[in-house]
Amino acid sequence: MNRDIADIRKNYSLKTLNEEDVATNAIDQFTAWWNEAVNSEIDEVNAMTLATATKDGKPSARIVLLKGYNANGFVFFTNYNSSKGHALEINPHAALVFFWKELERQIRIEGVADKISEKESDDYFYSRPVDSRIGAWASPQSTVIKDRDILDENVKSYSAEFGANIPRPPHWGGYRLKPAVIEFWQGRSSRLHDRIRYCLLENNSWKIERLAP
Repeated sequence: MNRDIADIRKNYSLKTLNEEDVATNAIDQFTAWWNEAVNSEIDEVNAMTLATATKDGKPSARIVLLKGYNANGFVFFTNYNSSKGHALEINPHAALVFFWKELERQIRIEGVADKISEKESDDYFYSRPVDSRIGAWASPQSTVIKDRDILDENVKSYSAEFGANIPRPPHWGGYRLKPAVIEFWQGRSSRLHDRIRYCLLENNSWKIERLAP
């Protein structure tokens, strides 16, 4: 029997989130939650939604993987010629969302994304498995292709061309999203969730506020 979509719901009750319990710095608070998520052995804990928008405000979202973070921001990698790459070139304002259902938690991050240095992109690229490095050359990401054979042929072609010495494609590298707003969401019963928002101030301190669910 098909289940009515409107009847699908879950009552959250694992944890609470109070102002007196959070760190004064949003990155420190992210680290606390990140470590707990990693220790919980959540599958693909670094998966996050990246939302971008065109110059005229047309939104687009997809899942990417977090590959590093610090006080300067959150790093991910992609093809610069992809849809998200073109969007970020025109409008660098973007948002990230983590959802860790096992912990009944969500983190929303808003800020501006800029390309990282070529050295940083090189360092990560050369740490990747060989097949992934070839894949960065083989896939003309976000473009229309006739069929899967195009990718297979490109893999063979670039593998023969580069052998074991696969350079980083000039169209492939990383972005760092520098956060201006980070919101921590903890699921609570009866949809009365806890929401704590951090807003970055001009002096680089964080303003902490509670939001209604």
